[in-house]
Amino acid sequence: MGLELVIFIAAILFGIFLYWRESNGNGVYRFLNKIVNSKELQMSPDSKKGFIYQRAFIPRLIFIVTSILFIGLIIQFLTPIEVFTNYFVLSGFASFATGTLIGTYLANFVLKSSKVIEEKSETLEDKFDSVVEKGKDFFEDFKNKDNEDIEEVKEVTKSEAEPNKKTARERLKNKGLM
Repeated sequence: MGLELVIFIAAILFGIFLYWRESNGNGVYRFLNKIVNSKELQMSPDSKKGFIYQRAFIPRLIFIVTSILFIGLIIQFLTPIEVFTNYFVLSGFASFATGTLIGTYLANFVLKSSKVIEEKSETLEDKFDSVVEKGKDFFEDFKNKDNEDIEEVKEVTKSEAEPNKKTARERLKNKGLM
């Protein structure tokens, strides 16, 4: 189980490497496309499609599994390791194929998110600056509003205190009750 985990993690890294390498240039795919297809069916010069890059799930899966099986056949016939009769080696190859496929999708996610972040970085900076300015304005208004409210309360208490300058005893005397 430990060796399979190591193989799986290595396969994820291998898948990331394959996807990154093919996103930078698809020369092998172009060469194969020129050999196999006629002039009318060849891919356009500005197309970046490759074996793995910009492919759907099924073609990507087929390419990875056939590549792994081809490598397994080579190992089977050139070395004493029996790939297709030993459970542990077959399980390692299955882990490698699965990890490679997951690695390609992980690399796809990372590359697409980095492109989106680069495109949106300027607008995000502008939005962030406007939010900071609005926050500063809000705090300034809040401070000024508190000061105005305190001054209003002081004025109200002063205005209420002024008419009642006479004491209660004097008011009762004025009314004739005392």
